[in-house]
Amino acid sequence: MNFHHATLKNGMNVVIVPITEVESVTTMVMVGAGSRYETHKNNGISHFLEHMAFKGTRKRPTAIEIASLIDGAGAESNAFTGKEYTGYYIKSAAHRIELSFDILSDMLANLLFDPKEIEKEKGVIIEEINLYEDTPPRKISDVYESLLYGDTPMGWDIAGRKEVIRGAIRRDFISYMKKLYSASNMVIVVAGKVKVDETQKAIEKYFGEHPTFTTEGHKVVIEGQKESAVKIHYKKTDQAHFAIGVRTVGLNDEKDRFPLAILSAILGGGMSSRLFHEVREKRGLAYYVRTASENYMDCGHLTTYIGSDPKRIDHAIKVVVDEYKKVQKKGQITEEELKKAKEFVKGHFVLELEDTRSVAVFYGSTWILEKKLENPSEVIAKIDRIRLSDIMRVAKEFLSSPLNLAIIGNYKDHDHFRKLLV
Repeated sequence: MNFHHATLKNGMNVVIVPITEVESVTTMVMVGAGSRYETHKNNGISHFLEHMAFKGTRKRPTAIEIASLIDGAGAESNAFTGKEYTGYYIKSAAHRIELSFDILSDMLANLLFDPKEIEKEKGVIIEEINLYEDTPPRKISDVYESLLYGDTPMGWDIAGRKEVIRGAIRRDFISYMKKLYSASNMVIVVAGKVKVDETQKAIEKYFGEHPTFTTEGHKVVIEGQKESAVKIHYKKTDQAHFAIGVRTVGLNDEKDRFPLAILSAILGGGMSSRLFHEVREKRGLAYYVRTASENYMDCGHLTTYIGSDPKRIDHAIKVVVDEYKKVQKKGQITEEELKKAKEFVKGHFVLELEDTRSVAVFYGSTWILEKKLENPSEVIAKIDRIRLSDIMRVAKEFLSSPLNLAIIGNYKDHDHFRKLLV
Protein backbone atom coordinates (compact mmCIF):
# COMPACT_ATOMS: atom_id res chain seq x y z
CA MET A 1 0.00 0.00 0.00
CA ASN A 2 1.49 3.32 -1.11
CA PHE A 3 0.28 6.89 -0.69
CA HIS A 4 0.61 10.12 -2.65
CA HIS A 5 0.91 13.34 -0.65
CA ALA A 6 0.41 16.91 -1.85
CA THR A 7 -0.40 20.31 -0.39
CA LEU A 8 -2.90 22.69 -1.99
CA LYS A 9 -2.10 26.41 -2.34
CA ASN A 10 -4.33 27.16 0.63
CA GLY A 11 -2.31 24.81 2.85
CA MET A 12 -4.73 21.87 2.90
CA ASN A 13 -2.92 18.55 2.82
CA VAL A 14 -4.04 15.79 0.48
CA VAL A 15 -3.32 12.08 0.77
CA ILE A 16 -4.42 9.72 -1.99
CA VAL A 17 -4.13 5.97 -1.39
CA PRO A 18 -4.93 3.89 -4.50
CA ILE A 19 -6.30 0.44 -3.67
CA THR A 20 -7.06 -1.32 -6.94
CA GLU A 21 -8.42 -4.49 -5.34
CA VAL A 22 -11.68 -2.81 -4.26
CA GLU A 23 -14.53 -1.10 -6.11
CA SER A 24 -15.22 1.48 -3.39
CA VAL A 25 -13.59 4.65 -2.16
CA THR A 26 -13.66 6.48 1.17
CA THR A 27 -13.34 10.25 1.02
CA MET A 28 -12.51 11.69 4.43
CA VAL A 29 -11.78 15.16 5.72
CA MET A 30 -10.03 15.21 9.07
CA VAL A 31 -9.61 18.40 11.11
CA GLY A 32 -7.23 19.11 13.98
CA ALA A 33 -10.16 20.03 16.20
CA GLY A 34 -11.42 17.99 19.13
CA SER A 35 -12.53 18.30 22.72
CA ARG A 36 -9.06 19.23 24.02
CA TYR A 37 -9.37 22.51 22.10
CA GLU A 38 -12.51 23.48 24.01
CA THR A 39 -13.18 25.67 27.04
CA HIS A 40 -15.57 25.33 29.97
CA LYS A 41 -18.02 27.54 28.10
CA ASN A 42 -18.15 25.45 24.93
CA ASN A 43 -17.32 21.93 26.17
CA GLY A 44 -18.96 19.53 23.72
CA ILE A 45 -19.01 21.93 20.76
CA SER A 46 -16.63 19.76 18.67
CA HIS A 47 -18.99 16.80 18.93
CA PHE A 48 -22.11 18.97 18.49
CA LEU A 49 -20.62 20.48 15.32
CA GLU A 50 -20.04 16.99 13.94
CA HIS A 51 -23.76 16.31 14.43
CA MET A 52 -24.70 19.53 12.62
CA ALA A 53 -22.55 18.77 9.57
CA PHE A 54 -25.27 16.79 7.80
CA LYS A 55 -28.17 19.08 8.84
CA GLY A 56 -28.13 21.53 5.95
CA THR A 57 -25.99 23.90 3.87
CA ARG A 58 -26.77 26.97 1.78
CA LYS A 59 -26.72 24.77 -1.31
CA ARG A 60 -28.69 21.93 0.30
CA PRO A 61 -30.79 23.51 3.06
CA THR A 62 -32.19 20.36 4.69
CA ALA A 63 -30.84 17.16 6.13
CA ILE A 64 -33.16 15.12 3.92
CA GLU A 65 -31.64 16.65 0.78
CA ILE A 66 -28.15 15.62 1.83
CA ALA A 67 -29.28 12.18 2.98
CA SER A 68 -31.25 11.59 -0.24
CA LEU A 69 -28.19 12.39 -2.37
CA ILE A 70 -26.00 10.03 -0.38
CA ASP A 71 -28.59 7.24 -0.24
CA GLY A 72 -29.40 7.72 -3.92
CA ALA A 73 -25.77 7.09 -4.77
CA GLY A 74 -25.71 3.90 -2.70
CA ALA A 75 -23.17 5.54 -0.42
CA GLU A 76 -22.83 5.87 3.34
CA SER A 77 -21.74 8.85 5.40
CA ASN A 78 -20.80 9.53 8.98
CA ALA A 79 -18.53 11.54 11.23
CA PHE A 80 -16.64 11.07 14.48
CA THR A 81 -15.09 13.23 17.16
CA GLY A 82 -12.09 12.54 19.37
CA LYS A 83 -10.09 14.59 21.82
CA GLU A 84 -7.62 15.71 19.15
CA TYR A 85 -9.42 15.48 15.81
CA THR A 86 -12.77 15.32 14.04
CA GLY A 87 -13.46 13.36 10.87
CA TYR A 88 -16.16 13.53 8.21
CA TYR A 89 -16.43 10.91 5.49
CA ILE A 90 -18.46 9.43 2.67
CA LYS A 91 -17.84 5.91 1.42
CA SER A 92 -19.14 5.25 -2.07
CA ALA A 93 -18.68 3.31 -5.26
CA ALA A 94 -15.55 4.55 -7.00
CA HIS A 95 -17.43 6.24 -9.85
CA ARG A 96 -19.41 8.43 -7.38
CA ILE A 97 -16.36 10.06 -5.82
CA GLU A 98 -17.07 13.53 -7.24
CA LEU A 99 -20.40 13.60 -5.38
CA SER A 100 -18.48 12.93 -2.17
CA PHE A 101 -16.17 15.86 -2.89
CA ASP A 102 -19.14 18.10 -3.66
CA ILE A 103 -21.02 17.27 -0.46
CA LEU A 104 -18.04 17.36 1.92
CA SER A 105 -16.64 20.62 0.55
CA ASP A 106 -20.12 22.15 0.76
CA MET A 107 -20.37 21.11 4.42
CA LEU A 108 -17.04 22.62 5.34
CA ALA A 109 -17.80 25.96 3.71
CA ASN A 110 -21.56 26.51 3.85
CA LEU A 111 -23.17 25.00 6.94
CA LEU A 112 -26.44 26.76 7.80
CA PHE A 113 -26.61 26.05 11.54
CA ASP A 114 -30.35 26.57 11.45
CA PRO A 115 -31.40 27.50 15.03
CA LYS A 116 -34.39 25.12 14.78
CA GLU A 117 -32.09 22.23 13.83
CA ILE A 118 -29.72 23.15 16.66
CA GLU A 119 -32.57 22.98 19.16
CA LYS A 120 -33.71 19.59 17.87
CA GLU A 121 -30.20 18.18 17.90
CA LYS A 122 -29.70 19.18 21.54
CA GLY A 123 -32.16 16.48 22.51
CA VAL A 124 -30.34 13.92 20.39
CA ILE A 125 -26.98 14.69 21.99
CA ILE A 126 -28.36 14.67 25.52
CA GLU A 127 -29.82 11.22 24.85
CA GLU A 128 -26.42 10.16 23.51
CA ILE A 129 -24.86 11.33 26.77
CA ASN A 130 -27.51 9.35 28.66
CA LEU A 131 -26.66 6.30 26.57
CA TYR A 132 -22.99 6.53 27.53
CA GLU A 133 -23.96 7.02 31.17
CA ASP A 134 -26.00 3.80 31.03
CA THR A 135 -23.21 1.87 29.26
CA PRO A 136 -20.51 1.44 31.94
CA PRO A 137 -18.06 -0.56 29.77
CA ARG A 138 -17.89 2.52 27.54
CA LYS A 139 -18.19 5.15 30.27
CA ILE A 140 -15.33 3.77 32.35
CA SER A 141 -12.68 5.15 29.98
CA ASP A 142 -14.13 8.66 30.44
CA VAL A 143 -14.05 8.29 34.21
CA TYR A 144 -10.48 7.03 34.02
CA GLU A 145 -9.22 9.92 31.88
CA SER A 146 -11.06 12.35 34.16
CA LEU A 147 -8.98 10.89 36.98
CA LEU A 148 -5.75 11.25 35.00
CA TYR A 149 -6.25 14.74 33.60
CA GLY A 150 -8.69 16.33 36.03
CA ASP A 151 -10.67 19.47 35.23
CA THR A 152 -8.85 20.19 31.98
CA PRO A 153 -9.98 19.69 28.37
CA MET A 154 -8.20 16.32 28.27
CA GLY A 155 -10.20 15.21 31.30
CA TRP A 156 -13.60 16.28 29.97
CA ASP A 157 -16.05 14.00 28.18
CA ILE A 158 -16.00 14.43 24.40
CA ALA A 159 -19.80 14.61 24.31
CA GLY A 160 -19.73 17.60 26.65
CA ARG A 161 -21.83 18.65 29.61
CA LYS A 162 -25.60 18.77 29.36
CA GLU A 163 -25.88 22.35 30.60
CA VAL A 164 -23.44 23.54 27.92
CA ILE A 165 -25.25 21.59 25.19
CA ARG A 166 -28.59 23.08 26.22
CA GLY A 167 -27.16 26.60 26.02
CA ALA A 168 -25.42 26.31 22.62
CA ILE A 169 -26.47 28.81 19.95
CA ARG A 170 -25.60 29.42 16.30
CA ARG A 171 -22.73 31.84 16.86
CA ASP A 172 -20.93 29.28 19.08
CA PHE A 173 -20.49 26.96 16.10
CA ILE A 174 -19.42 29.74 13.75
CA SER A 175 -16.90 31.08 16.26
CA TYR A 176 -15.45 27.60 16.85
CA MET A 177 -15.02 26.92 13.13
CA LYS A 178 -13.30 30.27 12.65
CA LYS A 179 -10.72 29.26 15.25
CA LEU A 180 -9.89 25.77 13.99
CA TYR A 181 -11.42 24.90 10.60
CA SER A 182 -8.61 26.36 8.53
CA ALA A 183 -7.46 24.59 5.36
CA SER A 184 -4.00 24.42 6.92
CA ASN A 185 -5.47 22.45 9.84
CA MET A 186 -7.11 19.83 7.62
CA VAL A 187 -6.17 16.80 5.62
CA ILE A 188 -8.33 15.15 2.98
CA VAL A 189 -7.68 11.44 2.48
CA VAL A 190 -9.04 9.46 -0.45
CA ALA A 191 -8.56 5.70 -0.17
CA GLY A 192 -9.85 3.18 -2.69
CA LYS A 193 -10.10 2.60 -6.42
CA VAL A 194 -8.93 5.98 -7.71
CA LYS A 195 -6.55 7.48 -10.25
CA VAL A 196 -4.14 9.83 -8.54
CA ASP A 197 -3.95 12.63 -11.13
CA GLU A 198 -7.70 12.83 -11.72
CA THR A 199 -8.41 12.74 -8.00
CA GLN A 200 -5.87 15.46 -7.25
CA LYS A 201 -7.44 17.78 -9.84
CA ALA A 202 -10.93 17.18 -8.44
CA ILE A 203 -9.75 17.92 -4.91
CA GLU A 204 -8.20 21.20 -6.04
CA LYS A 205 -11.50 22.11 -7.73
CA TYR A 206 -13.66 21.46 -4.68
CA PHE A 207 -11.35 22.28 -1.77
CA GLY A 208 -8.79 24.71 -3.21
CA GLU A 209 -10.69 27.83 -2.17
CA HIS A 210 -11.29 26.86 1.45
CA PRO A 211 -9.99 29.68 3.70
CA THR A 212 -6.76 29.41 5.63
CA PHE A 213 -5.79 31.25 8.79
CA THR A 214 -3.78 30.86 12.00
CA THR A 215 -5.47 28.37 14.31
CA GLU A 216 -5.60 28.25 18.09
CA GLY A 217 -3.54 25.72 20.01
CA HIS A 218 -4.41 23.53 22.97
CA LYS A 219 -3.32 23.34 26.58
CA VAL A 220 -0.33 21.10 27.20
CA VAL A 221 -0.83 18.25 29.67
CA ILE A 222 1.26 18.81 32.80
CA GLU A 223 2.06 15.61 34.66
CA GLY A 224 3.86 15.05 37.93
CA GLN A 225 1.93 12.38 39.78
CA LYS A 226 3.51 11.43 43.13
CA GLU A 227 1.12 8.80 44.52
CA SER A 228 -1.64 6.43 43.46
CA ALA A 229 -5.10 7.87 42.84
CA VAL A 230 -8.69 6.58 42.92
CA LYS A 231 -11.90 7.97 41.39
CA ILE A 232 -15.32 6.40 41.99
CA HIS A 233 -18.28 7.13 39.75
CA TYR A 234 -21.11 6.05 42.02
CA LYS A 235 -23.80 4.06 40.23
CA LYS A 236 -25.92 1.08 41.21
CA THR A 237 -24.96 -1.64 38.74
CA ASP A 238 -25.14 -5.42 38.58
CA GLN A 239 -21.53 -5.51 37.42
CA ALA A 240 -18.64 -3.43 38.69
CA HIS A 241 -16.41 -1.80 36.09
CA PHE A 242 -12.92 -0.56 36.71
CA ALA A 243 -9.89 0.75 34.84
CA ILE A 244 -6.44 0.50 36.36
CA GLY A 245 -3.18 1.65 34.86
CA VAL A 246 -0.26 4.04 34.66
CA ARG A 247 0.72 7.19 32.79
CA THR A 248 3.05 6.65 29.85
CA VAL A 249 4.14 8.68 26.80
CA GLY A 250 2.84 10.65 23.84
CA LEU A 251 2.86 9.75 20.16
CA ASN A 252 6.24 11.27 19.40
CA ASP A 253 8.07 8.94 21.79
CA GLU A 254 8.45 5.98 19.43
CA LYS A 255 11.25 4.52 21.55
CA ASP A 256 8.72 3.69 24.26
CA ARG A 257 5.41 3.86 22.43
CA PHE A 258 5.77 0.69 20.37
CA PRO A 259 7.17 -1.48 23.19
CA LEU A 260 4.28 -0.28 25.38
CA ALA A 261 1.82 -1.46 22.72
CA ILE A 262 3.42 -4.90 22.81
CA LEU A 263 3.46 -4.92 26.62
CA SER A 264 -0.26 -4.13 26.68
CA ALA A 265 -0.90 -7.08 24.35
CA ILE A 266 1.09 -9.38 26.64
CA LEU A 267 -0.91 -8.22 29.64
CA GLY A 268 -4.40 -8.14 28.18
CA GLY A 269 -4.44 -8.22 24.40
CA GLY A 270 -6.40 -11.38 23.79
CA MET A 271 -7.89 -14.55 25.26
CA SER A 272 -4.44 -16.06 25.82
CA SER A 273 -3.03 -12.94 27.49
CA ARG A 274 -1.82 -12.98 31.08
CA LEU A 275 -4.66 -11.01 32.64
CA PHE A 276 -7.44 -12.66 30.65
CA HIS A 277 -6.15 -16.01 31.86
CA GLU A 278 -5.58 -14.95 35.49
CA VAL A 279 -8.73 -12.89 36.00
CA ARG A 280 -11.33 -14.66 33.89
CA GLU A 281 -10.21 -18.17 33.01
CA LYS A 282 -8.41 -19.11 36.22
CA ARG A 283 -10.59 -17.31 38.80
CA GLY A 284 -13.86 -16.44 37.06
CA LEU A 285 -13.77 -12.88 38.43
CA ALA A 286 -14.85 -10.99 35.33
CA TYR A 287 -16.55 -11.08 31.96
CA TYR A 288 -14.42 -8.73 29.87
CA VAL A 289 -10.71 -8.18 30.43
CA ARG A 290 -8.53 -6.07 28.16
CA THR A 291 -5.42 -3.92 28.31
CA ALA A 292 -4.69 -1.08 25.91
CA SER A 293 -1.92 1.45 25.36
CA GLU A 294 -3.36 4.88 24.50
CA ASN A 295 -1.20 7.68 23.11
CA TYR A 296 -2.21 11.29 22.58
CA MET A 297 0.07 14.00 21.19
CA ASP A 298 1.78 14.80 24.50
CA CYS A 299 0.64 12.13 26.97
CA GLY A 300 -0.54 8.56 27.22
CA HIS A 301 -1.49 5.68 29.46
CA LEU A 302 -1.39 1.89 29.65
CA THR A 303 -4.62 0.68 31.20
CA THR A 304 -6.50 -2.54 31.99
CA TYR A 305 -10.31 -2.50 31.78
CA ILE A 306 -12.41 -5.09 33.59
CA GLY A 307 -16.10 -5.84 34.19
CA SER A 308 -16.15 -7.69 37.51
CA ASP A 309 -18.38 -9.41 40.04
CA PRO A 310 -19.11 -6.50 42.45
CA LYS A 311 -18.59 -8.73 45.49
CA ARG A 312 -15.15 -9.78 44.28
CA ILE A 313 -13.85 -6.53 42.85
CA ASP A 314 -11.09 -6.36 45.48
CA HIS A 315 -9.80 -9.73 44.36
CA ALA A 316 -9.87 -8.71 40.68
CA ILE A 317 -7.98 -5.48 41.39
CA LYS A 318 -5.31 -7.32 43.40
CA VAL A 319 -4.81 -9.85 40.61
CA VAL A 320 -4.09 -7.02 38.17
CA VAL A 321 -1.78 -5.24 40.62
CA ASP A 322 0.11 -8.47 41.29
CA GLU A 323 0.48 -9.21 37.58
CA TYR A 324 1.83 -5.70 36.97
CA LYS A 325 4.35 -6.27 39.77
CA LYS A 326 5.36 -9.66 38.39
CA VAL A 327 6.18 -8.19 35.02
CA GLN A 328 7.80 -5.07 36.47
CA LYS A 329 9.94 -6.68 39.18
CA LYS A 330 10.54 -10.26 38.18
CA GLY A 331 10.71 -9.90 34.43
CA GLN A 332 8.94 -13.16 33.69
CA ILE A 333 8.11 -12.36 30.08
CA THR A 334 9.44 -14.96 27.65
CA GLU A 335 10.60 -14.74 24.06
CA GLU A 336 7.58 -16.85 23.10
CA GLU A 337 5.22 -14.33 24.71
CA LEU A 338 6.97 -11.50 22.90
CA LYS A 339 6.66 -13.27 19.55
CA LYS A 340 2.95 -13.99 20.10
CA ALA A 341 2.22 -10.41 21.19
CA LYS A 342 4.01 -8.94 18.18
CA GLU A 343 2.00 -11.13 15.84
CA PHE A 344 -1.20 -10.18 17.71
CA VAL A 345 -0.55 -6.45 17.31
CA LYS A 346 0.55 -6.73 13.68
CA GLY A 347 -2.35 -9.01 12.78
CA HIS A 348 -5.00 -6.71 14.24
CA PHE A 349 -3.37 -3.71 12.56
CA VAL A 350 -3.48 -5.43 9.17
CA LEU A 351 -7.07 -6.61 9.66
CA GLU A 352 -8.20 -3.06 10.41
CA LEU A 353 -6.70 -1.83 7.15
CA GLU A 354 -8.84 -4.16 5.04
CA ASP A 355 -11.52 -1.46 4.99
CA THR A 356 -10.99 1.79 3.03
CA ARG A 357 -12.48 3.82 5.87
CA SER A 358 -9.87 2.47 8.29
CA VAL A 359 -7.13 3.21 5.76
CA ALA A 360 -8.33 6.81 5.57
CA VAL A 361 -8.39 7.10 9.38
CA PHE A 362 -4.86 5.69 9.60
CA TYR A 363 -3.35 8.21 7.18
CA GLY A 364 -5.51 11.12 8.31
CA SER A 365 -4.89 10.73 12.02
CA THR A 366 -1.16 10.17 11.50
CA TRP A 367 -0.93 13.46 9.62
CA ILE A 368 -3.11 15.47 12.01
CA LEU A 369 -1.41 14.20 15.16
CA GLU A 370 2.18 13.61 14.06
CA LYS A 371 2.55 15.70 10.89
CA LYS A 372 4.09 12.79 9.06
CA LEU A 373 3.02 9.95 6.79
CA GLU A 374 4.22 6.39 6.56
CA ASN A 375 3.07 3.18 4.96
CA PRO A 376 1.69 0.34 7.09
CA SER A 377 4.74 -1.73 6.21
CA GLU A 378 6.92 0.83 8.02
CA VAL A 379 4.79 0.49 11.17
CA ILE A 380 5.06 -3.29 10.99
CA ALA A 381 8.84 -3.02 10.60
CA LYS A 382 9.02 -0.96 13.82
CA ILE A 383 7.08 -3.66 15.66
CA ASP A 384 9.35 -6.37 14.26
CA ARG A 385 12.42 -4.57 15.61
CA ILE A 386 11.21 -4.65 19.23
CA ARG A 387 13.26 -6.91 21.47
CA LEU A 388 12.59 -8.48 24.84
CA SER A 389 14.97 -5.95 26.43
CA ASP A 390 12.71 -3.14 25.15
CA ILE A 391 9.68 -4.71 26.81
CA MET A 392 11.50 -5.20 30.09
CA ARG A 393 12.74 -1.60 30.00
CA VAL A 394 9.28 -0.05 29.63
CA ALA A 395 7.75 -2.52 32.10
CA LYS A 396 10.25 -1.55 34.78
CA GLU A 397 9.98 2.15 34.07
CA PHE A 398 6.24 2.59 33.71
CA LEU A 399 4.67 -0.20 35.78
CA SER A 400 6.58 1.11 38.80
CA SER A 401 4.76 4.45 38.44
CA PRO A 402 1.84 5.39 40.73
CA LEU A 403 -1.27 3.43 39.82
CA ASN A 404 -4.58 5.03 38.87
CA LEU A 405 -7.89 3.30 39.54
CA ALA A 406 -11.29 4.43 38.25
CA ILE A 407 -14.45 2.56 39.26
CA ILE A 408 -18.10 2.60 38.27
CA GLY A 409 -20.24 0.87 40.86
CA ASN A 410 -22.06 0.95 44.16
CA TYR A 411 -19.05 2.09 46.21
CA LYS A 412 -18.04 5.22 48.11
CA ASP A 413 -14.92 4.35 50.14
CA HIS A 414 -11.94 5.73 48.21
CA ASP A 415 -9.45 4.86 50.96
CA HIS A 416 -10.45 1.20 50.85
CA PHE A 417 -9.54 0.94 47.17
CA ARG A 418 -6.43 3.09 47.51
CA LYS A 419 -4.99 0.52 49.93
CA LEU A 420 -5.35 -2.18 47.28
CA LEU A 421 -2.91 -0.35 45.03
CA VAL A 422 0.07 -0.64 47.37
